[in-house]
Amino acid sequence: MLCLNLTSTDPFFNIAVDEYLLKNRKEDFLVISVNTPSVIIGKHQVAHREADTFFAEENNIPVIRRISGGGAVFHDEGNLNFSFILQSRYGSQVDFRKYTLPVIEFLSTLGVNAKFEGKNDLKIEGLKISGNAEHVYRQRVLHHGTLLFDSRLDMLRNSLRKDTSHYSTRAVSSNPSSVINLKEKIPGMNMTEFTSSMFQFFLDKGDGNSVTRLTPTEESEIKSLAESKYKTWEWNYAYGPEYQLNKVIDFNGIKHKFSLQVKDGVIKECIIEGSEIMAEIAEKLTGCRHIPKVVQKVFEEIKPGSDLTEKYKFF
Repeated sequence: MLCLNLTSTDPFFNIAVDEYLLKNRKEDFLVISVNTPSVIIGKHQVAHREADTFFAEENNIPVIRRISGGGAVFHDEGNLNFSFILQSRYGSQVDFRKYTLPVIEFLSTLGVNAKFEGKNDLKIEGLKISGNAEHVYRQRVLHHGTLLFDSRLDMLRNSLRKDTSHYSTRAVSSNPSSVINLKEKIPGMNMTEFTSSMFQFFLDKGDGNSVTRLTPTEESEIKSLAESKYKTWEWNYAYGPEYQLNKVIDFNGIKHKFSLQVKDGVIKECIIEGSEIMAEIAEKLTGCRHIPKVVQKVFEEIKPGSDLTEKYKFF
């Protein structure tokens, strides 16, 4: 197995690495990486339902869709990401227990008794430390997961939407769990040491395992993939399933009944009952992308000088 420790902390690039190696190489890989703050959603999720749109926008936290299924996770510099990209046989490609077992073995060397629980989580004492997801491509499988070591748990909680009851959709839902940082169970170890320990554990685990690096050509092609796919509205927002958003919202002290229908990331129908000016805004929003900057533009056109934080009521 080739072991790759990415020096990049760019979540767009690092997520693109997984897809590139899955589809363009034949060897088995372990990839570990650390990303700057970002919300990573599953392939079949609705971005605005999973991420707290207001908090993400205000804190410059990108929302990025991955190619694997499952729920939303928060990445930051205290979270270690690992990916196994392997040749596999048809009929035995999806196996969360199999691919998390070596991670459990690694943690046991540090005195941490982690257990596989539910469909795809690793927990210690009932608290989640790792979420995992998989994607199959021909005779290859991508299994990737997170390890919370010293993550900003306040940022994690604020980045993910707490109340999703206003959204109606067939999209995959996340399964929120109480979490804990591994650092609490491994006194005296820092993030750099934890990352090095995990990398060395897998490097030593199998005969023939070796360190590898991306070639300049591969880096260039991965950057291109990140730009053409993982940084685009079309992939991160428009790709998700259609959804409906229903709320009662307050504008200028008046309660308004609000309904929004979105397909392919575009507002197909918007109805706001309560005042003429908000009905006009609803009409203008129909046919627009369901993203904050578009809602803001409509507000600025119809209600000059309005409090632009009102736009987040549409999410």
